[in-house]
Amino acid sequence: MSFIEFLVARSDDMLELGLAHAAVVGLSVLLATVIGMALGIVTYQRDRPREIVLAATGAFLTIPSFALFILLLGPLGLGARPVVVALTLYGLMPVVRNTITGLREVSPAVVEAAKGMGLNRRQRLLRIELPLAWPVIITGIRVTTLILLGIAAIGAIVNGPGYGELIFTGLARVGTPVAVNLVLAGALGVMVLAVLFDLLFYAARRLT
Repeated sequence: MSFIEFLVARSDDMLELGLAHAAVVGLSVLLATVIGMALGIVTYQRDRPREIVLAATGAFLTIPSFALFILLLGPLGLGARPVVVALTLYGLMPVVRNTITGLREVSPAVVEAAKGMGLNRRQRLLRIELPLAWPVIITGIRVTTLILLGIAAIGAIVNGPGYGELIFTGLARVGTPVAVNLVLAGALGVMVLAVLFDLLFYAARRLT
């Protein structure tokens, strides 16, 4: 069976796994965005807390994904929960870093003008600083999404949802005719999702 024939025969599975993969990544990106932006907003004006947050979130990225999934297996069990927690931890660094960078790049003259207009700290943040920093922040969210799409496939080691199921099934059947098709189908699915998410972020950036 050729690869194209394999894709046609497994089209329902590809769609189902694709939706599951996109859902687990989307939830993780949402959590990483909320937590990461909050950490960035709280710490961007203070040197020491900012350094600690950047160091801590950067350290998460150094943990091998296989090891982290296995460590989370005990307290969270099999399925989507350990995958979501792991992906959220991996996704924090780009969001935190870009939130801090974007907010710190807002011109002090603009902030002073806002003060002169009588805006309080919260109003300056919501009406002036965050909107000006948004292009940098959304770039961080986009980078996080692309990183997590690949890592999510490894979540199949703990029965996580998504295209990792095809990849790991193919690896378990190395030497059989279907093994390569399974791995290629999983990899292709992740690549297609990456393109679709990238287009979504491009549109969101243009609209916002």
